[in-house]
Order: sequence, then C-alpha cells, then structure tokens
Amino acid sequence: MSNALNNSLEVSAHTPMMQQYLRIKADHADTLLFYRMGDFYELFYDDAKRAADLLDISLTARGSSNGNPIPMAGVPYHAAENYLARLLQLGESVAICEQIGDPATSKGPVERKVVRVLTPGTLTDEALLPADHENLLVAIHPGQQFGIACLDMASGRFTVLEADTREQLRAELERLQPAEVLYPETWQFSETELNCACCRRRPEWEFDTSSAQQLLQRQFQVAHLDGFGIGHLQQAIGAAGAVLNYVRATQLAALPHINSIVAEKRDDAIMLDAASRRNLELVRSLSGNKTSLFDVLDKTSTAMGSRLLQRWLQRPLRQQQVLNRRFDAVAALQQTDYAELHQQLRQVGDIERILTRIGLRSARPRDLARLRSALQALPAVRELLKTPALETWRATIEPFPDLADLLEQAIIEQPPVLIRDGGVIRDGFDDELDEQRQLAAGATDFLQHIETRERQRTGISTLKIGYNKVHGYYLEASRAASQQIPADYQRRQTLKNAERYIIPELKTYEDQVLQSQSRALAREKWLYDNLIEQLAEQLVALQQTAKALAEIDVLRSFAEQAITYDYRRPELIDAVHIELTDARHPVIERLQQEPFIANDVTLSPIQRLLLITGPNMGGKSTYMRQTALLTIMAHCGSFVPASHAVFGPVDRIFTRIGASDDLASGRSTFMVEMTEAADILHNATDKSLVLMDEIGRGTSTYDGLALAWACAEALLHKNRSLTLFATHYFELTQTIGQQDGAINVHVEATEHGDTIAFQHKVKVGAASRSFGVQVAQLAGLPQRVLQQAKHYLQQLEREHHGVADLSTLQSSQQSAAPQQADLLEANPSALEQALEQLNVNELTPLEALSWLAQWQQKMRDDS
Repeated sequence: MSNALNNSLEVSAHTPMMQQYLRIKADHADTLLFYRMGDFYELFYDDAKRAADLLDISLTARGSSNGNPIPMAGVPYHAAENYLARLLQLGESVAICEQIGDPATSKGPVERKVVRVLTPGTLTDEALLPADHENLLVAIHPGQQFGIACLDMASGRFTVLEADTREQLRAELERLQPAEVLYPETWQFSETELNCACCRRRPEWEFDTSSAQQLLQRQFQVAHLDGFGIGHLQQAIGAAGAVLNYVRATQLAALPHINSIVAEKRDDAIMLDAASRRNLELVRSLSGNKTSLFDVLDKTSTAMGSRLLQRWLQRPLRQQQVLNRRFDAVAALQQTDYAELHQQLRQVGDIERILTRIGLRSARPRDLARLRSALQALPAVRELLKTPALETWRATIEPFPDLADLLEQAIIEQPPVLIRDGGVIRDGFDDELDEQRQLAAGATDFLQHIETRERQRTGISTLKIGYNKVHGYYLEASRAASQQIPADYQRRQTLKNAERYIIPELKTYEDQVLQSQSRALAREKWLYDNLIEQLAEQLVALQQTAKALAEIDVLRSFAEQAITYDYRRPELIDAVHIELTDARHPVIERLQQEPFIANDVTLSPIQRLLLITGPNMGGKSTYMRQTALLTIMAHCGSFVPASHAVFGPVDRIFTRIGASDDLASGRSTFMVEMTEAADILHNATDKSLVLMDEIGRGTSTYDGLALAWACAEALLHKNRSLTLFATHYFELTQTIGQQDGAINVHVEATEHGDTIAFQHKVKVGAASRSFGVQVAQLAGLPQRVLQQAKHYLQQLEREHHGVADLSTLQSSQQSAAPQQADLLEANPSALEQALEQLNVNELTPLEALSWLAQWQQKMRDDS
C-alpha cells in the first residue's frame, strides 16, 4: 500500500477528501482503486505510480495532503473500459469506487463507495471479455485428491471435479486455461505450474468443506448437495466454496445466475494430459496461427456456440448414447435448411452472457435490444427443428412470446448505451413517463414562444434564448442593443460582446423544464429496473434455452462441415477397436492446395501396434495425429473426414510427439521426452490410444534404440494399448515388428537421383531407407556439406555391414525389412573379457573356486 497508509500518522491528519479515499483504500489494499472524481477515475499514491507504469499514462501531483505532494494519475470515465481491459490482461484487479451521493446536497466530500471489484476471472462486462472463449475462475483445494472448482462468471456455468495426482491436475489446468486461480495460502506449489498469469493465495478458511457446503446450499436453496451429484466430492466442495466466497466479495451483489453446479466425472470423457493437448493443437496451435482443430471446425453462428465447441473439443465424451444422439441430430440438420438456421441463430447472438448481466442487474439498454431480437427469432428457430431427432432441443427452446412483446413495446429500436442518458423507453409504454416528456417538450415550445415575443417587444432581431448548467436559461442580446433592453430584464452575465438577462417568466419555466426532465429520467430508470426484474423472474428457463441454442449452433456447424467437406458418420461399438478407411487430416487438408492423400488405419486387440517407418517429411506424424484428431472429433459428436470410421471405447489419448525443452524447470529436451514417455507407460491401458513419435532420438544411438525397443515392447505386451509407434530405428522392424500384435507399415517415398518424392501413402511393410540426406538437401543444406554427409554415410554402412546397400537382408528369418545399421552387437562385458583371458589349464581347483567367488561378490556389489 502507499506510504500514506504505511506511516504511523492518523488518517485524520489528511484533508477530508483524502481521509475518505484512505478509508476506502484500506479495505482494498491489494487492488488498484479507481476513485471517481467528476469525469475522471483517479488513482493516488502507489496506485497512481503503478497504473502510470502499466498504462503509460501521465503521473502528476495535485496539491498536498498531510504536508506531502499526492502522486496522482487518472483516466476519463467514458474511456475507462479500454484501460480496465489492459490492466486485467496484465493480471491486475481493480476496485471501482463511484459517487453515490448528490453533489448538490452533500456537505464535504460526496459520498462514495466501491460498487464492484474487477478481477481477471470474474468479468461479466461485454467490453472486457473475449467473445470467442471462456473466461474461467478456478479454485484448487489440495488433499488426498485435488478438488477443482471452475466458474464461468459470464455464463454462470459452475463445475467441479477431483484429480488424483498432480499430473492430472496439470492436465485439467491445461484444458481449462483459467484466467484466475485461487489456492490456499498454506499450499506449497509453484505458481508457474498452475498455467495461469493470475494466481491468488486465499485464506485457508475459505476452503473449509463444512462452511463451503452450507454456502452452496444457501446459494442453490437446497437442503443438501446430493441432488447435484457432488455430495461425496469433499475436496471439490471446498474448492467450490472458495470460488463462491471470492465472487461474492468481488461482485458485491446477489448471484442468481449461478443456480446449479455440475460434477464432471473423469470416466465420462476421454482423458488427455497437458502434453497431448498441446501436441494435438486442439484449440490453439503451437505456432500461434489460426491452424488448430477448433479453427477449422468453427463455423458456428454465435459466440456462445463457439465457446461450447471449444469445451467439447477439450473434453471429448465417452458416453455413446449421448454421442449417438448428436450424430442423429447432425444427420437431421443436414436435411434441414441449415443456411436459414444459421441466419436465425445469428439473430440470437450471445444471449448466454446477456442473461448473466440481467441476473446481476448490470444489463445495459443494448443488451435488452439484443435479447429482444433473440426472442423474436426463436419461433423461426423452433420451426426449423421440427424433426424427431431434434425434438429434445426444440422442446427446451421456449419461445417466450410475452417477454418478446414486452421488450418490443418497452425498448426503442436503437437505444443509447446507458440508461442514465435517457431515451431508452418507447413513447406510449408508460403514461406517466409520456406526461413528463410532454411537459419537458411543451416547456421547450414555450421557450420558443417567449423568444419570438421578446424579439417583437424589444425590436432586437438577434435576441435569443440560451442555456448552460451554471446560469440556467437566459436571454442574450448584443452590447450594441443594450439601449433597447426593457426595465424588467435582470442582468445575469456579462460577456465580451453580449449581455445575458433573465425575466421572472423565464425562470419559472426553467424550473418546470428541469423538474420535468429530472422526473422523466427518474421514471425511465424505474421502468427500466422493473423491466430487468421481470426478465430475471424467468432467468433459469432463459438460461436453459440459451444452452440448447448453443448446442444446436454447434451441431448445425457440424452438419455444414459434413456436407461441405464430405465427412461421414462414425460407428460406435463396444469392442476395443479403431478402424478408419480413407482417413484425412482435418486441418492439413484445408490448408494445402493439392489434394490430400487419404490413408487407412486399423487398431484392435490382435493388431495393437503399428510400427511406422519412413522418411522425414514423409507424413508419419500427420498419419498419427489425424488418427487422434478423428477420434476426438467423433467423441464430440462430429462426423469425420473418412469414408468409413469405427470407434470402440477409448479412455485416454497419449502423445509423445515433437521435441522441446523446459529450461524453467531445469529439464532438457530428452528429459521432457522421457517424462512424457514415463507418464504413458505408467497410465496407458488396453483402451488407450498412444502416439509415440521418434522416442529415444534425444540421446546416444545405443541408448535411444534400447529405450525405443523397451518402450514399444511394454506398450505391446504390458499396456496392450492401441499404439502408433513411429521410428527411424530400423532394427525395431526385426524385433518389435515381428511380434504378435504388431505390424510394420511405412510411408512411401520414391528416390529420383539425389532427390526424393514423398507419396504420403501408408503401406504394409517396413521402409527401405530414412532418406535423411535427401531431406537435408530439400532443407537447403550447403552442397559441400551434403557431399561430405553422403561420403560418411557410405563409410558407416561399410563399417557396419561390409556393404553399402541397406536393403540387404540380414535377419535369420529372412524378413523383408532392411537393416540400416546393426547396432545390437553389444560390447563384451568385463566378465566375458576376464573369462576370455583366463587360462583354465593353469588353475588349481582352489584357485578356480576363489576366482568364481570374487566375481560372484563383484556382481552382487554391482547389482
């Protein structure tokens, strides 16, 4: 806090206004205080210095308090949203302190109080929120499990779940991408691991399970939480209580839009760890470009549909009954006028967030105008859903004709931004408001009458009536006409070239005008608040309608994609199985100009591992990723880019793709690779889909080959997962590739002289070469380096095989798979070397026994 609060002087030593400021600031010591003064929000002391630095605004000093200059910085209130957005993006929190007293009647400083506290995770203002993704507040309650509570304040969606390990916690945080994270002050955890720019330590008592349970029961007006399915999730209940405590403290208002809570069960969805989410680029690409799966699938009509699509992609479902309902809906929507439905949904807009602002009583006039448009579009939307497969959604989408009529009668076509500006309520909606408006308008007409009459009476043709806030209404005449001014005119103000006067009749009508305008604004504000209350009475039903509209929006987008890009309906079965015919990568086929080469994939208990070989750039990673992406699409309810697709149960998707270090945690690229591999080997099951790309390449050739061999064997025989295993270790085609449950496949490429042509077609059998030198040539390596590399390659091939032709068959089984280099010939051990040097004929029996005992002890010590 500022020096003013840190020193030992009493608040009473400051000026009255600064006393008020310091008392308010004391309650918000860790928050930037926007203190309203006229047309500006001002910041003082350390707040001013910090805001000036963050916002690049001027730091000034205005007067002094307690004998010291007051550092000050300010922003115009009408432009405050832009500055607030910048501060919130930087992880700051801001308390908004407004004038609530009347300056005309206040003695001393106008009464002020904090009306709301803005934090990165509790935003509801349209101007401060990203439209296309959720803004989430997350609380973590550690214990035997990690309780996680997640609230989207802008929609009221409240969910809880529990994670068993820190790795699962990281995976959930990677999925949620929270804007703000709350955790107990006693918990020892690196904030960098929380995957959030804004992390807040909170008092331990806020996470108390018993208090949290009572708080949630009061919020939802229930006797117990079993009806929500969360009664047994003690850690998660504690986290939910911390969330609710926090938003109550920041919003300073009731939270009627938070009226339910949902428990997310891990078994209901396909689990993805943090690395797999990043590697698969589900909702954001590693490059930062618009090339994620979400980017190409998002053809939704509304922002709330776009956000829902992201949630579905981040949490693909395993519930086949739900997925089949979605498939049925997509098929039905293909037969409807989905283009017309798109237009009608565009009229609906983002009512999900509008309803939240109605619940918080912070909705603006244009929110109500947009809600009116949405309600008016609902009958047409429902008419387009008149098929059995869509009946569930149609029944949930209520038309609300009374509310639509009410808003049509009450709100003008293009209302102003704020209710305090007036002119929001239509003429004819309320008799009393019309009467006050007519009085104000009539007074204006009378002023024109006075002006015309006084011109005629005085003979001053330039005489005119004016108005300002200081002097009210006046009659203005030029200095040259001062001789013509009647005796009953009273001088009010003298200007350089004019004089201003008042007459009793004008003063009387001034009072009438101001009173009627004031009464009209007050009446309009009362009518507007009453309108909000009527809408809030049906908030729950409106929220259910918004939820159904968002789902229809996503399903309509799926239907459009399926027709446009020839996606087919997947088949879901109970047996562990993945079969894709003519499968295509959903992102790459959109981005590249030439036709995409489709490929088949079959994984089952009798063909659990595909050992994929072939050149770099040949398409191994594409082939692997498209299998995972199509699995995720199908488990969101989307049709997939394949001529035929069958999916059995999938519990998790793991990927070990790409290479990157984690220097902040002291982990090298190889260490990251091994950590990800360890997670897969510990947690993959026979229902898991595993993508392993070039495991072991970050260390020496012998170590890498050994690790790749061991990992592949464990996945094949111990985990028994459905595995796509890409490698450049051709030796594995003779070991792993020949075992039961595994099959060798390769990405085809053709060599033409010193160049290579990638066919991108996956075929059965092992590849003939890696073509590393040829790929390096395509990358632009200097010619002299390429020539030297070819020379060294030939030399290495001769040393290892005595031949330069890598297609020479070597295995005892005369397999079709070639050898790149026989690296399995291990060096003789120390024992083998000692035995070779030992002359048995010169040893006595006692010496032989002693020699054996020494080596036995040495082996025990080494083990």
